[in-house]
Amino acid sequence: MWSLYILTYFAGHLSVAASEGAIRPSQDSWYVQPANISNYMPGEMVRSRQVSNRLQSLLTVPVEVSVESVHQYMFRTTDSLGNPVAAITTLLVPYDSDPSKLLVYQTAYDTSNPDCSPSYALRYRSTVDTVTNLFNNMIPAETPLLAAALNKGWWVVTADYEGLDGHFTAGLQSGRATLDSLRVVLKEGPKIGLAPDARYAMWGYSGGSLACGWAAELQPSYAPELHFAGAALGGTVPSVRSGLSRINGGPFTGLAYHGINGLAKAYPNFTEWLDQNLVSEKKAEFYARAGACTVSEIGPQGAFQDIYSYFVNGESSISEPIPASVFQWGTQMGVHGTPKMPLFVYKAVNDEVSPGKDTDDLIDHYCRNGATIEYHRDLLGEHTSEVITGSANAINWLSERLAGKHLNHMGSCIKKDVVVTELGQDTLPIFGDEIRGLLNIALGSMLGPHST
Repeated sequence: MWSLYILTYFAGHLSVAASEGAIRPSQDSWYVQPANISNYMPGEMVRSRQVSNRLQSLLTVPVEVSVESVHQYMFRTTDSLGNPVAAITTLLVPYDSDPSKLLVYQTAYDTSNPDCSPSYALRYRSTVDTVTNLFNNMIPAETPLLAAALNKGWWVVTADYEGLDGHFTAGLQSGRATLDSLRVVLKEGPKIGLAPDARYAMWGYSGGSLACGWAAELQPSYAPELHFAGAALGGTVPSVRSGLSRINGGPFTGLAYHGINGLAKAYPNFTEWLDQNLVSEKKAEFYARAGACTVSEIGPQGAFQDIYSYFVNGESSISEPIPASVFQWGTQMGVHGTPKMPLFVYKAVNDEVSPGKDTDDLIDHYCRNGATIEYHRDLLGEHTSEVITGSANAINWLSERLAGKHLNHMGSCIKKDVVVTELGQDTLPIFGDEIRGLLNIALGSMLGPHST
């Protein structure tokens, strides 16, 4: 969840025309939910469009980064209260692709501002492309991972899983939208070349793992017809309530504004409670920071703050009946079921965003209920480094699942304590793939198995 950033938010930006900037979702009529959204089935396409295949370079130089094609779909999903709503997903097709492999890759966009959603942030010139902007905003360390997946030839779909209004940290919304984004791609993708029998798997780190983790937990009840090859979850945040306490007063405090505001958008009773319980003198400041796209936009004044100082009763406010019920039902993993698909989970024991024990407890709960999990506990890493150091094994594990290789521990769990990461002959080259992916994004390339 609370994503890891290096320089500026997400390296890939797409636009209909290179000479024009993308239109913000709040100003783009394509994003308007139709009045008859309830007439659509979950995962059914409402509308679609193809946008430019050009991706934004990491550096502010005139180089071209591209994939073969980019397609966007509005589809019907279900919000946290069970209401029919619309959401958006973006499908990236690399050059020389393997249409039999599809990766559901959920980014950690970590904001309650819908104008910062991936379907917009991925578009060329969606942000000001200046050196000043490059260093004042931030880019997730996950960017080379996306490029590495595309360079393997995998089709990649990434959703605005928070919905049209930015319901950040709302687990039910995020999980359902993730599942429905796959449904729409499986229905519409074959029209543009996706194999009808394509294997598919999920991957997400931090905020992306929140969406994928909830999708895995909800899949047996919400989308039982979907048969995932597996899901890789890194930097997991099983408890948003626990995460708030963990980040409070530290460098990630800025994300607390987004998380609380996202839940308020998802639950009307929480909206009313929040408005009544914010300190009146600090209310405007809270909402201003909650409306930023990234932690860097909130600025250094938002970091190392006591988020509970914004509430009339301090930290005890969060334990009152309304917020407590929302946190328990809407953000606590392990409450709504047990994943049936195989999971690869990696987490730093000393993660500074979410306590390692939270993930230990969740894995134990899943394993007691028959889950299939390989769990790596990094003894030396932390949240920011683990996105890279844990990814090599994640990509290798996903590659095996998408290739149809069977696991020999179905219905049981494997837990390992590792030091940074365990690298073997199969995983060491993947770091080279990630470095190549980063260079592709920075210096220009046609992304695909034969990119240069």
